[in-house]
Amino acid sequence: MNSSTSAGQAEGGALPEQIVHEEKAQLDFSQSMSYGDYLHLDEILGAQHPLSPAHDEMLFIVQHQTSELWMKLMLHELTAATAAIANPSENTKPEAFKMLARVTRIMEQLVGAWTVLSTMTPPEYTAMRPYLANSSGFQSAQYRCIEFALGNKNAAMLKPHAHRPHLLSMVDAAWRRPSLYDETLRLMAREGIAIPADKLERDWTQPYAASEGVKQAWLTVYRDPKAHWDLYQLGEKLTDIEDAFRLWRFRHVTTVERVIGFKRGTGGTGGVSYLRKMLDVVLFPELWALRTEL
Repeated sequence: MNSSTSAGQAEGGALPEQIVHEEKAQLDFSQSMSYGDYLHLDEILGAQHPLSPAHDEMLFIVQHQTSELWMKLMLHELTAATAAIANPSENTKPEAFKMLARVTRIMEQLVGAWTVLSTMTPPEYTAMRPYLANSSGFQSAQYRCIEFALGNKNAAMLKPHAHRPHLLSMVDAAWRRPSLYDETLRLMAREGIAIPADKLERDWTQPYAASEGVKQAWLTVYRDPKAHWDLYQLGEKLTDIEDAFRLWRFRHVTTVERVIGFKRGTGGTGGVSYLRKMLDVVLFPELWALRTEL
């Protein structure tokens, strides 16, 4: 074979001009869906509309928009995992564990996002703050649904959404549903672990209150993990979620204090003072309390 011919041939015997023709065909997306079409990037990347002349407002907008996207995925996973736990089969429990692990990883992304926002200094935030009016992350309907899904129920938190009927409907439905932890306790009861009756049927709109009986139920699981392996794994998945959620809340507090100090929040809350109170909320109290007794 002629050496120049073999050198000019590509894998499979294709000549360079054939490769160029094929690449041009592959790069022509005029007749098919492209990456940008699939992800609706025109809409997403066109959704940033700063109101102030401040350079740093773009950071503020992108930070909160991306956080809302991550929260959308978190709710998608939490909703499906809770449904799988409420109606378990041999296959759905492992699926639920995977979804809950993903929730923890999403929270880690949200924790990291505060690190980016913390590069905004007080003068930079002050330059754009008047343009925010009363808008605040406190009004995030998705965040409220996450809190409700994890059991931190509070009827007062429906009020910020009263002016948006479709958002109010979404948040109200999350408020009325059993939380992830509620469904976990019901699963434990179905699997033969003694759970107090008042934890199996109650007013789901009320915040969960710690129970000695539930702690004893979890101790039964944790003292013999091999006999209750699925419930043991589930307990640890829930602990992972709360661990990550605490970090998320803590980074929120420290970032807000770093940027605005102790000024009141734009949404009318006490700002840092309000956020610090949220650090004391425990979502799955018995899973933390049992560790002292093991």
